[in-house]
Amino acid sequence: MNLNLSEKGLKISPSVTLEITAKAKAMKAEGIDVIGFGAGEPDFDTPENIRREGIRAIEEGLTRYTSASGIIELKKAICKKLKRDNGLDYNNNNIIISSGAKHSIYNALMAIINPGDEVIIGIPYWVSYPQMIKIAGGEPVYIQTKEENDFKFTVSDLNSVLTDKTKAIILNSPSNPTGAIYDKDELKKIADWAVENNIFVISDEIYERLVYDGEHISIASFNEDIKRQTIVINGMSKAYAMTGWRIGYAAAHEDIVKVMSNLQSHTTSNPCSISQYASVVGLLDDQSSVEEMKKQFEERRNYMAETINSIEGLSCKKPKGAFYIMVNITQLKGKDIGGVKINNSLDFAKILLDKCKVAVIPGIGFGDDDYIRLSYATSMENIKEGLQRIKDVVGNA
Repeated sequence: MNLNLSEKGLKISPSVTLEITAKAKAMKAEGIDVIGFGAGEPDFDTPENIRREGIRAIEEGLTRYTSASGIIELKKAICKKLKRDNGLDYNNNNIIISSGAKHSIYNALMAIINPGDEVIIGIPYWVSYPQMIKIAGGEPVYIQTKEENDFKFTVSDLNSVLTDKTKAIILNSPSNPTGAIYDKDELKKIADWAVENNIFVISDEIYERLVYDGEHISIASFNEDIKRQTIVINGMSKAYAMTGWRIGYAAAHEDIVKVMSNLQSHTTSNPCSISQYASVVGLLDDQSSVEEMKKQFEERRNYMAETINSIEGLSCKKPKGAFYIMVNITQLKGKDIGGVKINNSLDFAKILLDKCKVAVIPGIGFGDDDYIRLSYATSMENIKEGLQRIKDVVGNA
């Protein structure tokens, strides 16, 4: 039988990092001591008060369908959080709760993109942005950012790729994979540009509670004009160590939220009811567990950045947020390690896994082959051992 599959579906690429990830998992399953720096989730338990509320929801039978766009209690909690932390005034009709921030971004793109619309993203980008844009029928347009500018694009960069088809930009601050944070002045210029050119801004703020230097500012907070054109994306996964609970949310103009809600009602329906009730407590109760987690991440970041910059052939910028470091490997390109030549980031990632049992994410997965990404969402013990192994291997280059 000839399988006549979707042309759109066939154009969606799997992650180029799958080979490394699959091999690392297979090695671990065989009992090999692999240290993984690929984690995209906190290595902490979900805070106890949130876990207790989830158990209460189960025991009290709060396990049925909710409104497709989420429960009122959580929408109110999100509005309070956005006012408290971001100076943003929204009401329940401006909020939609989804099955993770990734789902929220997908809904947002599906709600605003028409066939052929262009969406601007910076390189390095989070791996799913280009694919989700394509699924929505749009075309990703790339800006190659520079390490010396902390991997951030400017209004000049935006103007260089602006066309009559430009529909939106995706702004990720703090950033995965770079940890970059846009400051107030940079955000204001981008906001003014977006308003002037009538461009939507999808502002991915999922890492906002993990800021170590500077402060997080939501681009929607400057004025009503940019707020009207911005879809603020956030969720529970990173700040509250709730990755498996799958709760994300978006705040936007009511007309956008209506379309997003209609889409969601016909695809996934409501996000997990238990997770929604638990998230109310997470947003409104004591936030000390978040601060403690951030403190430990900051200690790991400082050690990792200092150690990487002490390894000959490697360098990095100290990230200001999130829990990732982009490591520059350009000095190693063209060199041999144990008879294997390093031509690109995937080669280097394979060498590290084969030679010293360390798993990293090659930068090509984020659109930039000059880097590898390391996550410090793992124990300090693993960080110290893993970096020492990398140093030993690189020393043979």
